[in-house]
Amino acid sequence: MEGISEVAKSKQQLIIEEWNGSSSTKLFKTATIFASPSLSIHRSGSRFTHVWSRVLQAFVPEGFPGSVTPDYVPFQVWDSLQGLSTYIRTMLSTQALLSAIGVGEKSATVIGATFQWFLRDLTGMLGGVLFTFYQGSNLDSNAKMWRLVADLMNDLGMLMDLLSPLFPSAFAFVVCLGSLSRSFTGVASGATRAALTQHFALQNNAADISAKEGSQETMATMIGMALGMLLARITMGNPFAIWFSFLFLTMFHMYANYRAVRCLSLNSLNFQRSSILLQQFMETDQGNI
Repeated sequence: MEGISEVAKSKQQLIIEEWNGSSSTKLFKTATIFASPSLSIHRSGSRFTHVWSRVLQAFVPEGFPGSVTPDYVPFQVWDSLQGLSTYIRTMLSTQALLSAIGVGEKSATVIGATFQWFLRDLTGMLGGVLFTFYQGSNLDSNAKMWRLVADLMNDLGMLMDLLSPLFPSAFAFVVCLGSLSRSFTGVASGATRAALTQHFALQNNAADISAKEGSQETMATMIGMALGMLLARITMGNPFAIWFSFLFLTMFHMYANYRAVRCLSLNSLNFQRSSILLQQFMETDQGNI
């Protein structure tokens, strides 16, 4: 919200100040207008600072940092890094998958490639429904654990795609396994993200946090895809370089996920946390009547 208020008026000069901010963020002066015979505008602070604050509004929640929990920033940093490594590896696995389907080969048929892609997607959809049926009720109470499981299954899915060209006779089976793994990732990651968003929200701003997280993920996706395309081009035709890059990025991805989950300080109780509290309560003799 931008407001313009009159702060001083003299007989010959009118001074108007422009302020930027909102009801939940700190206000700061962006410009001062001197309405006199020689109209002049003096902008407070550097133009870069003003532009940077505008850009930042697209990536952080309104009222940041007071509107989120203290563990929001470290979690988002590590989460963005793990997402970046995922998108880079996606380009390598997609390149291998398209090669296995037969893109660019004269012997490949359109209907054959279409059927294989359809079978892959169908397996993933069915897997997502079954996973939701069996584990959907446990995702809220064990958000940290399922967050790690989701990314581990995503790593497994990309590994299956990268392995698919090595087993042409079992191609459909391998890619269906990969799609099944990623279907678990889609369900678990989306559900745990919703639970964590509620945890971060201190001012009933879960929707704003979710929207800004989407902007952060979009930026990480674009950077990751660009770097992935560059890496795919550099490693093209060199299996050793492809596998080395993939395994190195996978290890970094697992480490970043571990650090992201370790940053979280959830204040809700599940079975494990309740057991720890009850045990501590009994060991300190506070359970005696």
